[in-house]
Amino acid sequence: MLAIFSATIAKSPVLPLFAAHLGASPSGVGLVASVSAFAGVVFSVPAGLLADRFGRKRLLVVSALLFALVPWGYLLVRQLWQLALIRFAHGFATAIFVPVAMAMVSTFSASERGEKMGWFSTATLLGRFLAPLAGAGILGALVLSPARAFQAVYMVCAMAGGLTLLLAANLPVDTAGGQAQPWSATFRHFKAVVLHRAILLTSLVEAAILFGYGAFETFLPLHVLAQGMTAYEIGLLLAAQVITLALTKPFMGRFSDRHGRRPQIIAGALFGSLCLGLLGQATTLLPLLCLSIAFGLGLSIVTSATASHIADLSHGRARGSAMGLLGSIMDIGHTTGPLVAGCIAAAHGYGSAFRGASLVLLLTGLIFLCLGKSREGGEETASTPAG
Repeated sequence: MLAIFSATIAKSPVLPLFAAHLGASPSGVGLVASVSAFAGVVFSVPAGLLADRFGRKRLLVVSALLFALVPWGYLLVRQLWQLALIRFAHGFATAIFVPVAMAMVSTFSASERGEKMGWFSTATLLGRFLAPLAGAGILGALVLSPARAFQAVYMVCAMAGGLTLLLAANLPVDTAGGQAQPWSATFRHFKAVVLHRAILLTSLVEAAILFGYGAFETFLPLHVLAQGMTAYEIGLLLAAQVITLALTKPFMGRFSDRHGRRPQIIAGALFGSLCLGLLGQATTLLPLLCLSIAFGLGLSIVTSATASHIADLSHGRARGSAMGLLGSIMDIGHTTGPLVAGCIAAAHGYGSAFRGASLVLLLTGLIFLCLGKSREGGEETASTPAG
């Protein structure tokens, strides 16, 4: 929670305001905002590999050290390229933290993996939810002195990073991936992960629903404004979805523990596709609110099972690599969603953008249904080496 709070308060809502304060054009603001996401795409897999090679706690401590130190760099920024450099370093810290932390949680809770990873996800969502509120509150309180307001936000960011480091240093070492292993073994496990069809297809389903989520969060506000509604109603729709996601993830994870991951992933993908397809048809608040909550539930159903399914399919010593692969692929989906949906919306309107995202999710879900079983023909256990 603290790590994601620290990463999020550094960008929402302060980043575009700080970039504009430095004289950035709209394209410059967009470039700076995309730098940290790019770091996530590039470094998630290497972070997982390094965690499998040197031990997960060591990598988490390295990540936490970056969370503690990088925010102080914002206080020294005077030009846009310096801000981009600091954002890249912050994205690098997050790229290490997320897959390695997920691998640790999956190892600590093998018997109730879905539920415990659901609680972990809820904690990160809480950090992601609280950070913009705190950042906006600080900026609002110091609105007459923008320079001091930016400094105050980044000092809070640094303090959250310092607490992250304190907690990471006191984590236990996980038995399945806590000790160093030779590079030959690390690459052998990584090769098994990359060639495992079920792992790749599970990652693609997560990427597809995050593709849809990227389109949803980017173009729902514009669709709502086009219907004559207010910014307050936009906030209500987005908040309702985040709250639904945070409240249901542990329970959806427990459901997958008891009833299986694959059926839940398939059902969630089909349900999420239906919700996205109907969004463009909704023009009043109540239907939009119901669809926003329903899509949040679909997102919860899928993502509470995908990471656990990948953990089940991967060998304990390759779990960092598996989570890194998942993180990289899902970041690609989340990043490309707004880009592709934006092209569709420019040509055919917002409704078509939502329907396009719906089609991507539907096709991916059907591919997973047909091809997503393990090569042995059934579900592998967490102790079975991938491949």
